[in-house]
Amino acid sequence: MTEALKGGAAALVLVATAACSGADSGAPAETVAVQIELPEITVTDAELAGNPFRSDWTGPYGAPPFAEIKTEHFKPAILKGILEARADIQAIVDNTEEPTFENTILALERSNQSLNKVMNVFGNLSNTDTNDEIQALEAEIYPMLTREGDAVTFNPKLFARVKTAYDQKDRLGLDEQEARLLELTHRNFVRAGAALAPDVQAEVAKINEELSVLTTQYGQNLLAETKAFKLEVTDPSRLGGLTDDFRNALKVDAENKWVVGLDRSVYEGFMTSANDRELRKQLFDGYRLRADSGEFDNGTLAIKIAQLRAKRAELMGYQSHAHYVLQNRMARTPEAALEFLVKVLEPGLVRAAEEKSDMDKLAGFAIEGHDWWHYAEKVRADKYAFDESQLRPYFELGRTRDGAFEVAARLFNITLEPVEVAGWHPGVEAFDVKDNETGEHLGLFMMDQFSRDSKRGGAWMSAYREASALDGKTIRPIITNNMNMVPPADGQPALMSFDEVNTLFHEFGHGLHGLLTQIRYPSFSGTYGGPDYVEFPAQVLEHWAGEPQVLAEYARHYQTGEVIPQALIDKMNNAATFNQGFKTTEYIAASLIDLHWHMLTAEEAARITDARDFELEVLKKYKIPEVIEPRYRTTYFSHIFDGGYGAGYYSYLWAEILDADGFDAFKQSGDIYNPELAAKLKQWVYESGGLRETDELYRNFRGSDPGIEPLLRNRGFAPPSPAGG
Repeated sequence: MTEALKGGAAALVLVATAACSGADSGAPAETVAVQIELPEITVTDAELAGNPFRSDWTGPYGAPPFAEIKTEHFKPAILKGILEARADIQAIVDNTEEPTFENTILALERSNQSLNKVMNVFGNLSNTDTNDEIQALEAEIYPMLTREGDAVTFNPKLFARVKTAYDQKDRLGLDEQEARLLELTHRNFVRAGAALAPDVQAEVAKINEELSVLTTQYGQNLLAETKAFKLEVTDPSRLGGLTDDFRNALKVDAENKWVVGLDRSVYEGFMTSANDRELRKQLFDGYRLRADSGEFDNGTLAIKIAQLRAKRAELMGYQSHAHYVLQNRMARTPEAALEFLVKVLEPGLVRAAEEKSDMDKLAGFAIEGHDWWHYAEKVRADKYAFDESQLRPYFELGRTRDGAFEVAARLFNITLEPVEVAGWHPGVEAFDVKDNETGEHLGLFMMDQFSRDSKRGGAWMSAYREASALDGKTIRPIITNNMNMVPPADGQPALMSFDEVNTLFHEFGHGLHGLLTQIRYPSFSGTYGGPDYVEFPAQVLEHWAGEPQVLAEYARHYQTGEVIPQALIDKMNNAATFNQGFKTTEYIAASLIDLHWHMLTAEEAARITDARDFELEVLKKYKIPEVIEPRYRTTYFSHIFDGGYGAGYYSYLWAEILDADGFDAFKQSGDIYNPELAAKLKQWVYESGGLRETDELYRNFRGSDPGIEPLLRNRGFAPPSPAGG
């Protein structure tokens, strides 16, 4: 049997509300007909036969049956999911009863379940195990889903029902979570353009679809460029400075050849350790010039993305995309975000100049960008008698992971026990997360730590299944952490730099945010919130990683089992603020590039013709020295052009206000596991999702708004606190 679009129409005719003066007004006016074209979809039973997405998953913890899922299963399952999602929406629209929380808001929350089931797997596997077929599907499917989403947003009858329920919210007798779901559902419709005039909605829908195509292409270009770059070395004498373990990891089997790629951990390790200056320059240029010309040029794509975002913001009544995005973030306005960045940049630039002077003296010449990592490490060894490589033997991956688990156990009274659950790759590990007090299963946690050619770069947390408790059925999440460590040689341990240790704790913090949630509605469970808040639960956990009390528990020599010596910890802590001028400047430089791309008005964006010229103007405006390359340039800034951080990359530093201030509370209490503070942190941060506005959630934990002083102290830009915290 072939199933077509339910309702028998290949195009959905919408009767939409006329324009309102502000994008947050929901007042309806005169109605005008507008069409959003939706293609007719047919999916046969034969196409769905044996499709694992069309059956219940009965394996351990309800995890996806990865061994059964083939690339050819995705498209028919997605198409079927779209048909069912359309039917869900049509049933809400056709309901003749008065709109209520149950028949409209809750019905919307229940919709899309089969589509979400397949898209959660597709989205994750396209990041960890992509191939040409999956990339082709991305280019086809994401614009399609954008179109479907706009048809929902711009359905006037649906929005009218949502608004009717919202207008009577005080009379519905809702509990806190129900009231929040109603509030956020209405807000999301309005912010997506549901209250705009129909002709404006049509323009916004067209822009959304075009952006879906461009951002997907941007990400695929970057992946292709990153994986294509190979710095080949055939003369082993040119590998001076690299440890034996690092050399072995770069060695090509059965060949007299070593290959260096652009995965961040490899890049940083090589730039720091390699003595050969010419090789460092080749790798430096390979990294920073990715996707800036040729077949995979992302410069032109970035310009077009910025122009379309600016135009869409204008259509929706905002000065710029940044003004639209930040309206509901903690910063509220891009001007406030800029003011904050400049406040931290000023001492950062002063410190960076001092750092460069030290390196110039040591090197005997004026260093360039490809020298900074290398000579910074030499200055650190000279000033602090501390070499970062001294730490690696004490940070074996498995023991470090267990150290992070132990921190979570002591803070939040949970356990993570290894379990046999087949993952999407043989190297994936799985853990059952339980509440110690109740024995309740909180979620399944899966870790995929090593790089491979099919995996995108960086480190991230994601979900194969979100937490929910709809209709009395409790569903706990399936959460993943991904890193891109260099795989060790056969039979060798995976030893970590301390930066990688921090990354593991960071991503685990995101993971806990997804695992511990006690929100029953997927729309705002887990890691809900803008980036300037959602990075806080991740970044605050990093503070425990370097505490002497915690290091003594997990940092043991991989061969002898010896606990990391206190003298080495002291050296590490003494050098903790070393090179912070560089780190602060390179990060803020990227954040400024992001904000300025997205603060452009539509008219200003239309005049941009060269991405590199634009970012150079920004860097010059803020006096960023040429020797410090921004952490990300426009052509490989996937956070903002192929991710959810457009106009929000500043968020990592903004969240550092929160994490520094939050951890300072533990330090000032004299107990880094203070049970009263830990209980508040768990309740109001890790469990609460988007239950309340993010600044209120933070105040409920901390008891006050955060101050910037702990951040400045942590970066060495202010004196230590009297209590030494």
